[in-house]
Amino acid sequence: MDKKNFAFDKMNFILLAVGMIIAIIGFILMAGDSSTTDTYNPDIFSATRIKVAPVVCLIGFVSMIYAVVRKPKDK
Repeated sequence: MDKKNFAFDKMNFILLAVGMIIAIIGFILMAGDSSTTDTYNPDIFSATRIKVAPVVCLIGFVSMIYAVVRKPKDK
């Protein structure tokens, strides 16, 4: 099989997997208990959930886009 027929090489798939893992970590950081009508949970406004987690997700999505757009190097 000729490797030039493939759109992605091994590095593209590795970068895509790393980006997906980073995005999943961002969603996990956003998860947690919520407030209900009976109890108030101040953790819903923590810096981790409203600042850090969305930035981590954005980094993951941008790295996935880079992995798709990256052109494989010819040998």
